[in-house]
Amino acid sequence: MRRREFIVGLGGAAASPAIWPRPARAQRPDQTTLPLVGLVNGGSAVAASDRTRLFRQGLGENGYVEGRNVTIEYHWLEGRYDRVPALIADLVRRRVTVIATPGLPQAAIAAKAATTTIPIVFGVNEDPVKLGLVANLARPGGNLTGVNYLQADGVGKRLRLLHELVPKAVRFAVLVNPANGAGAEARLRDVQEAAQIIGLQIQVLNASTTGEIDAAFATLASDRPDALFVAPDAFFNSRHVQLVTLATHHRFPAAYPHRDYVAAGGLMSYGSDPAELGRQIGVYTGSILKGAKPADLPVMQLVKFILAINLQTARALGLNIPPGILATADEAIE
Repeated sequence: MRRREFIVGLGGAAASPAIWPRPARAQRPDQTTLPLVGLVNGGSAVAASDRTRLFRQGLGENGYVEGRNVTIEYHWLEGRYDRVPALIADLVRRRVTVIATPGLPQAAIAAKAATTTIPIVFGVNEDPVKLGLVANLARPGGNLTGVNYLQADGVGKRLRLLHELVPKAVRFAVLVNPANGAGAEARLRDVQEAAQIIGLQIQVLNASTTGEIDAAFATLASDRPDALFVAPDAFFNSRHVQLVTLATHHRFPAAYPHRDYVAAGGLMSYGSDPAELGRQIGVYTGSILKGAKPADLPVMQLVKFILAINLQTARALGLNIPPGILATADEAIE
């Protein structure tokens, strides 16, 4: 990604239409003789479009093209994580060729519990060894491998960056999705630890549905904290336009997990590149389709973090971007 790339015309949240939830559905091309990949995503098809496109690109790097020599069955949960066990059980029962779970630790854990034979390619923001997914990163063993993106490091840095953008801020609201279970708890711990070091007060708000997001912002409008931190979550990603629109309406300086929020008008984001995560999972899925064993494919670690800033939003909030932050930004959206 080019450093300090300026993109005109994406400053406001109104630049993107609202994305409303649709029932999760599977696309099942009639390609019964082809290998079948079950792709399980916790968000929506629209929010994960870049990640999915690059997943297919990663497959293509190994010679696999959807509809020609591989079938992909898409499952979009849109934050309904309670559907994971039944969905995974169905994929295992039907003996799909590979299960791919980009950015959804719950699905990887459920798949590991459900099968020891079907290859599983995961994307997780926790240590996959601590999660019990693999024996070690270099030689995973068993039927799982995948990508680890170091979200804990990114969460603490993102909070510090937000504080640098709003240096007088003391009270920070943190929006988390309790339906995300252990993932939400881990990210909240990361935020609380970083806040303690900086000397910030944290107010935690929960939201697992679109209505609860609205209710959380109603609480924020009443309590008026100094800034907002949105925790990483696939459901929040699928509702990024709603979140940015509400933050803009209530004039909250807010920090988000990745640049889609900033393109929609959010102030800033810092985190791993979800599109690169999708490509790497596609590459590993293609390698397995060609005959590689998950046990022999080391878990990849994404160590690059992307900082994006919306300059128009900063001006609207009356914020001056420190030169040091602007100089290190990977993308500045005008």
